[in-house]
Amino acid sequence: MTEGVGVVELKKMKLNLPDGGLKLAYGGVLKEIEVAYEECGAPLNDSNAIYICHALTGDAHVAGIRPGEEKPSGWWEEMVGPGRAFDTNKYHIICSNVLGGCTGTTGPMSINPDTGKPYGSSFPQYNFDDAVDVFRMFLKQLGVKKLAALVGGSYGGLQVVNWMTRFPDDMEKSCLIATSASLNTQAIALSVMSRNSITDDPNWKGGDYYLEGDGKGPKAGLAAARQLAHITYLSRELLQQKFGRRLQDNFVNAPAEERAERDRLFKTYFQIESYLDYQAMKFLRRFDANSYLHITRSMDLSDPCDRYGTLDAALARVNSKVLVVSYENDILFPWWQSKEIAAALLRAGKSVSYCHLE
Repeated sequence: MTEGVGVVELKKMKLNLPDGGLKLAYGGVLKEIEVAYEECGAPLNDSNAIYICHALTGDAHVAGIRPGEEKPSGWWEEMVGPGRAFDTNKYHIICSNVLGGCTGTTGPMSINPDTGKPYGSSFPQYNFDDAVDVFRMFLKQLGVKKLAALVGGSYGGLQVVNWMTRFPDDMEKSCLIATSASLNTQAIALSVMSRNSITDDPNWKGGDYYLEGDGKGPKAGLAAARQLAHITYLSRELLQQKFGRRLQDNFVNAPAEERAERDRLFKTYFQIESYLDYQAMKFLRRFDANSYLHITRSMDLSDPCDRYGTLDAALARVNSKVLVVSYENDILFPWWQSKEIAAALLRAGKSVSYCHLE
């Protein structure tokens, strides 16, 4: 691997909002919005900005070393850097946390200027139109006139679809990775189950848990939501290859009392169980339950056909060159939905490339 991008600091920008604040699609208003973002690469000019929309539980730290750390910790290190797919010798890379998130951009954890307390249950419902509008306001304020490329995978890819159909002149190129124009029914069902696990947890308290206990709220519900979602991020074949029916030695060889307690709690000894527990605990340290609820709901509701009638009509608006990438055996975003996007773009006479990866 070539040299990385070095130290990248998280920055924050307070948006210059219209008088009265930003009016959201469902009638709510945000009087203040702060955007947390990171940028790296070549100095920004009029033609070299690439904006990357992060995945569902991602953040602005797409690549680089955080201050005080020794190693790169970005979620897309292999793709962003000198000589890599998104070449920081040529391009200025920008990524910000989405509206409603929990890593710096205004969301349910943020302080409501009207009350001086966290928004919690009072954080207004929003959709992808609002999230993309915030991205665009942020980029304009940053000085970006037009994007060389707009990139997004999965949840981020849905935002790219919204963006390139609503504002087709904002970007020269668009890249959609393992995503769709809207969620299929199975994906919505999994999303609904994840949210139910949070809202059914008594520690959710209707969303107002920040000032109670440790302020972390529905840990059990959020852990269950993460475990369910994480299964969809790995293919059935990969899970089988990685874990099979193998057992954890440290549990199998545990003292009789510990084994009896696990039996009483209906716990087993499979490696996959331990893996899911680990992923859940790691997730709890960095994510907020209310943000998870808002982000997944906005994803579920996103559908360009609601505005334009059909997928063909929506994608006929696109002016950028488009790269569509799909993955074999993707559970949440199956390949056929990526192919639908590519086919609709072809029918509209657009410049599109399609790549399917095993």
